[in-house]
Formats: sequence, structure tokens, C-alpha cells
Amino acid sequence: MFVVKMASPNGGDDFESSLLSFEKLDRASPDLWPEQLPGVAEFAASCKNPITDSPPKWMAELENDDIDMLKELGSLTTANLMEKVKGLQNLAYQLGLEESREMTRGKFLNILERPKK
Repeated sequence: MFVVKMASPNGGDDFESSLLSFEKLDRASPDLWPEQLPGVAEFAASCKNPITDSPPKWMAELENDDIDMLKELGSLTTANLMEKVKGLQNLAYQLGLEESREMTRGKFLNILERPKK
């Protein structure tokens, strides 16, 4: 049974009784819970795989060093993880600058010029 009762601002019993609801919600009713979207039931059933001893497909290609790094990153706090990400961004920026310098150097030395036919 579902009952809603709210306090009335002027304390009137008529107002409180008008707010009562004795509606019963039967969750087995097809009108309340219509059919699922097409394909959802099949997808949900395919996701319910029993636990097996074999690792997931994505873990099969990982080496021990990769797994250790995942464990290390998983144990970091949010602040430490953000610091690690900033460090990686700085490293990527420095590598980009170095690559730009080397490309400019290669251009001036005509290393990247295509052979003429």
C-alpha cells in the first residue's frame, strides 16, 4: 500500500485527508512494466557469462609489466593520478617540441626530399 501524508499549513484535517492515496501498485502488471526494447533481453543474457578461470580477452595480450603498471595506477589517489597525467602531458609536449626541431633540421638538410624521377 502506498500512503502519502503531508502536513497542512493551517492544520485542517480535510486538507490532510485529501492528500492520502490508497493506490496499490502491482509491479507484475504488464501495463505498468511494458515489454523491454527489442534486443535488450538478448544483450543482457549475453552479458551474463559464468565466471571462468580464463582471463578476459583484453588481458590475454598483457604482459606482467603491463599488469603491474595497471595495479600501480589503480592504487594511486586522485591527486597522485592527476599528477601522473600532468607529467605524461608534459612529456608528450616535450616530445612534440623535439620532433618539431628534428623535422625542421631534416628539412634544412634535405633529408626528407623525395627523389626526382
